[in-house]
Amino acid sequence: MSGGLLVAGTTSDAGKSVVTAGICRWLARKGVSVAPFKAQNMSLNSFVTREGAEIGRAQAMQAQAARVEPSALMNPVLLKPGGDRSSQVVLMGKPVGEMSARGFFGGSGGSSPGERLHGGRQAALLDTVVGCLEELRSTYDAVICEGAGSPAEINLRRTDIVNMGIARAARFPVLVVGDIDRGGVFASFFGTTALLSAADQELVAGYLVNKFRGDVSLLEPGLDMLLGLTGRRTYGVLPFQHGLGIDEEDGLRVSLRGAVRESVVAPPVGEDVLRVAVCAVPLMSNFTDVDALAAEPGVVVRFVDRAEELVDADLVIVPGTRGTVKALRWLRERGLADALARRAAEGRPVLGICGGFQVLGEHIEDEVESRAGSVDGLGLLPVRVRFAREKTLARPVGEALGEPVEGYEIHHGVAEVTGGEPFLDGCRVGEVWGTHWHGSLESDAFRRRFLTEVARAAGRRFVPAPDTSFGTLREEQLDLLGDLIEEHADTDALWNLIEQGPPAGLPFIAPGAPPAAPERTKEAL
Repeated sequence: MSGGLLVAGTTSDAGKSVVTAGICRWLARKGVSVAPFKAQNMSLNSFVTREGAEIGRAQAMQAQAARVEPSALMNPVLLKPGGDRSSQVVLMGKPVGEMSARGFFGGSGGSSPGERLHGGRQAALLDTVVGCLEELRSTYDAVICEGAGSPAEINLRRTDIVNMGIARAARFPVLVVGDIDRGGVFASFFGTTALLSAADQELVAGYLVNKFRGDVSLLEPGLDMLLGLTGRRTYGVLPFQHGLGIDEEDGLRVSLRGAVRESVVAPPVGEDVLRVAVCAVPLMSNFTDVDALAAEPGVVVRFVDRAEELVDADLVIVPGTRGTVKALRWLRERGLADALARRAAEGRPVLGICGGFQVLGEHIEDEVESRAGSVDGLGLLPVRVRFAREKTLARPVGEALGEPVEGYEIHHGVAEVTGGEPFLDGCRVGEVWGTHWHGSLESDAFRRRFLTEVARAAGRRFVPAPDTSFGTLREEQLDLLGDLIEEHADTDALWNLIEQGPPAGLPFIAPGAPPAAPERTKEAL
């Protein structure tokens, strides 16, 4: 079996995903055969593998960092929220039903298909995730696991399969990442460790500071004190880095009205910039569709939630969503639906992607996602949508605007197109476009032709850069993550952890985990 490591975090969004990707890229550049793994992910930002399995997009990004093909083994359990209290459960890349949070995290079960399948117990999935990890370990030299949230979520420890549960099952050392930019990182490191049981603490090898700004020498006294308090060293201090436009899993990288990317790109090639407004619909999924637009010099992409913010936009995008009918209602309540209709009447560009495409149609029949039945769409495209229980998961290849296009599909809605000009799997009427294809804008030649069409319709003297390669930019970002690990972490010590496991004799930090019901066990767990 191979070695490995679990990258945990003091909080959600501490940097687990980017650190995992950075370690994968560092190892891949050293010639190590490495794979990422996340036992359980909660995200609306997903991806379809070549075998037609749906996984978290962050794990697909990490697989690219590792220079391997993503697979369902790398993310066996994916939860796609459909509201505050329920999620669609995707097991080994296929949806198996809806489940309440109470049912999934150890409740007494329920009436939905997902709850009946799993008996209302998240821990019942332990055998599946351990089996996937063991298969990866038998194939690769190293497996770098990503945790979820914090390993010290004591209310969920009994049924945990993604943090200390998987570390215990695999006997993997745990590296805890803390975001110092938020403040309180020393208390977070100490408190995270001190809330774990003695058996869990034995696996916590040490810490990694993320997003540090300033002189590292000013931090060193605190790191020395942390070592004295916990007996655990800090394996690196990663500096704050602008422009890491990598795929996130459960939230936007920016505030609602912020620009999509922090990175500085080249000035526009033409005389004008192109302004893109993305409607921040509820349960927005695969918001990374617009990253390729934001990578273009002279294209400014913003997320918006008010009708007046569409006025000066050259292109409005209605993105994917896990709640098509809910998004439709939201657009109407906020006046955005009327603003979209005015744009269509004026011949100003609108693009609907997946759920956004469905919203732009004439009619929706939904007895699956919202169970709302018959609902009128915005009527901007000649499309009728019927929600099927079977989810479409595909990696289509085609042509649009005379250029080759690749994408991926993740949707329950089946579209019947009754008019307009063909556009990928959807249609175009005037300057309103719609498709189920995610990721199509990552096809460089197609993206340039599409932006040329948008600029013409918007009356902008915008010219797409002739040489922007989104794939190259993504590789550069992944290399930047690898550089952060190689230059600012103790890579010799990290490699020793991956090969040898947690150091022996790590001290117990009181008080430890509070008394709880017996944990589910599986040999080493």
